[in-house]
Amino acid sequence: MPEKRPNRLWVAGGVENAPHGTRLFPDGLDQPSIYVPVVTAAATSIPQRGVPSLVLRRARGATAAVFAVHGCVIGSFAARIPWIASNVGVGVGRLGVALLMPGIGALVAMPFSGRLAHRYALRPFTTVTIVVWCVCLVLPPLPSSLAVLCIVLFVFGAAAGLADMAMNAEGVLVEKLYGRSVMSGFHGFWSVGVLAGSAVSALASHAGVDARLQFAVEAVALATVGAAASRMLLNDAMTSEAPAPPHFALPTRPVVLIGLVGLCAVFGEQAGTDWSALYIRRELGGSASIAALAVSAFAVTMAVARLLGDRVIQRLGPVTTVRLSGTCAAAGAAAIVLAPGLAAGLAGFALLGIGVALVVPLVFAAAGRVGPHPAQSIAGVAGVAYASGLVAPGIIGGIAAASSLTASFCLVAGLVTVMALAAGVLRSSNGGPQ
Repeated sequence: MPEKRPNRLWVAGGVENAPHGTRLFPDGLDQPSIYVPVVTAAATSIPQRGVPSLVLRRARGATAAVFAVHGCVIGSFAARIPWIASNVGVGVGRLGVALLMPGIGALVAMPFSGRLAHRYALRPFTTVTIVVWCVCLVLPPLPSSLAVLCIVLFVFGAAAGLADMAMNAEGVLVEKLYGRSVMSGFHGFWSVGVLAGSAVSALASHAGVDARLQFAVEAVALATVGAAASRMLLNDAMTSEAPAPPHFALPTRPVVLIGLVGLCAVFGEQAGTDWSALYIRRELGGSASIAALAVSAFAVTMAVARLLGDRVIQRLGPVTTVRLSGTCAAAGAAAIVLAPGLAAGLAGFALLGIGVALVVPLVFAAAGRVGPHPAQSIAGVAGVAYASGLVAPGIIGGIAAASSLTASFCLVAGLVTVMALAAGVLRSSNGGPQ
């Protein structure tokens, strides 16, 4: 009786056997001597000896570059929001309505992404979505009315959501083949991209460069980098062999539970990013420069923690890492609430940044282990987690208006504590790291 052949993922060369008629692997790596099959069932936890280290290193570097490009687009846009508001002629209230649209667009697009990733294969899907996302950077500075701005930002958010899902699915695949945590580093490069994009926009704004010109040049440059990096990405043959997911899919119960852990983390991240400067200014009486330092303390500590986080995750495992992260974030939020002065407040925001940094990469990695379609599960987790990006500003602002920002950060402390207590839902069900 012939031996049953397991599902395989070809990681070098191969055109005829590629699903959907696509080329699976980077150019220049298709010599017969390095056609290497990988047993995908085992790849979820054990690295295969036959996988060429060069191919995986290139795929890892390329995925990190795609994450950085995605973050750079966001950072460039966020730092130019004042210019966009001035160009449209809207105040804070109406601008707040427009800024809800990217989140709504992402949430609407994500449930379709699992089917799209299955139909078109992961590498070309990631390539197209990251290039489209970069090109969409030219759109926000064009509208001259609030209605058009809302439509543009909805499309902008939908493109961001699809690219976000695709690159995280690629990150999960690379992590499976490595057999150890690498997702935190990818998200670290995303944070670095955000910082770089915001720095470019700050310099362009200081030099008086029109945002339309800046974004047009950046869109071409970033799309070129994203497309070039995508040539080194991999496809997951196991996904193509599984039954096609539905065109539109709501998240399953395990995905929702993982997503809720991510929601708590994203809520804490939103609070630190959007409200730290105002908190230092209003609640602790800091100057404008000290208030800006709070944002930097939060963002930089979060980026550094993500870049170094894979070693921590490798040593402690996902569940323990999230528990300790939640404890650190809760300590930071408590320090913010109880801060007697500026130094304690800044330290609190730094601790909050460290505490939430590793959780989002871990929830995406956990989602990639749920069900036969990792991209669909990742999209579900992203939809649940990123929903807090829509509700956080209103909830924090509402509590602050009714009471104070100190009361708002009491809620943040509670949510990150829940995040620590619920860490067990990230426990692997397939023999992966605990």
